[in-house]
Amino acid sequence: MPSETEKSTSAPSDELVDARAGEKDQEKSDDIALPSHVAGSGTLDRLIDTARDYARAAASDNTLKAYTKDWAHFARWCRIKGAEPLPPSPEMIGLYLADLASGSGPSPSQSASRPLSVSTIDRRLSGLAWNYTQRGFTLDRKDRHIASILSGIKRKHARPPVQKEAILAEDILAMVATLPYDLRGLRDRAILLLGYAGGLRRSEIVSLDVHKDDTPDSGGWIEIFDKGALLTLNAKTGWREVEIGRGSKDQTCPVHALEQWLHFAKIDFGPVFVGTSRDGKRASETRLNNKHVARLIKRTVLDAGIRSDLPEKERLALFSGHSLRAGLASSAEVDERYVQKHLGHASAEMTRRYQRRRDRFRVNLTKAAGL
Repeated sequence: MPSETEKSTSAPSDELVDARAGEKDQEKSDDIALPSHVAGSGTLDRLIDTARDYARAAASDNTLKAYTKDWAHFARWCRIKGAEPLPPSPEMIGLYLADLASGSGPSPSQSASRPLSVSTIDRRLSGLAWNYTQRGFTLDRKDRHIASILSGIKRKHARPPVQKEAILAEDILAMVATLPYDLRGLRDRAILLLGYAGGLRRSEIVSLDVHKDDTPDSGGWIEIFDKGALLTLNAKTGWREVEIGRGSKDQTCPVHALEQWLHFAKIDFGPVFVGTSRDGKRASETRLNNKHVARLIKRTVLDAGIRSDLPEKERLALFSGHSLRAGLASSAEVDERYVQKHLGHASAEMTRRYQRRRDRFRVNLTKAAGL
């Protein structure tokens, strides 16, 4: 009898086959070449490689992976319905969106499907548009077969966004208090305190390097000064600088925690946050995955007894990497514009979405209008 691993290797699932096919399609669609009437040369061939690198950098790896899965799902849905995904058909795409919203038909796994959220459906449509563009087609999202159905889906099913719970100042102190003072504990303490004080996304935390241009996959670097640390980040909204001042005491100071980790882990080049050996005594050279930050937050939330009035499953669902950003926005008692700049938001409205306990009526237009 073959093992489960052997079974999965010898008989991959339909979803895996479709995902692999989507990746191959993406590789083909990303292919950048010379026009047929231009003769190749060493210089042009090198430029083609450079252009391909830039094209791949146009979207993040996570976005590209999501778009690849979106295409694989849509392509299989078309085959189930007896249609082809190419060329683009606004009528079929409209029906696809309706199926996603209603959960009326079988999923590609042939099990009962569930309705998807409006944001997920919108993302799926963006994924299809991107994939069609890579294949030389244009998907007109304003076509009535798509636009009218999507508008109806949003009108009927749209809900306010579900917000993760903010980790407040007293929470983060309780969370770091659960960590040991071995090498792994020093690292995780620096991650939590730096992520909280910087209002950082989990991808921004793990993408940091010690210096500029240390590694090809760097998302930014750090500079440590007497009064604090300066992070230069290639973030979701572009390059920005985040200033993190020193705390009132070493035990809770994010800059001190970062210095302690770098010193004892003997890190002076490359990724700031890396894995450790199984015994937690040696640092590796491998950059941490951003999922580590999410797992760390959930684990320390449980260990610290935060929201212990709820069952464990509900507590875990309440907190994520974004809880650090929401916590800083909610706890920092400073002018809103400083929080907006710190988080890298383009508008004050976006910043307010992160402020879980701000005074909504601090500016009272009713009284200002004379009532």
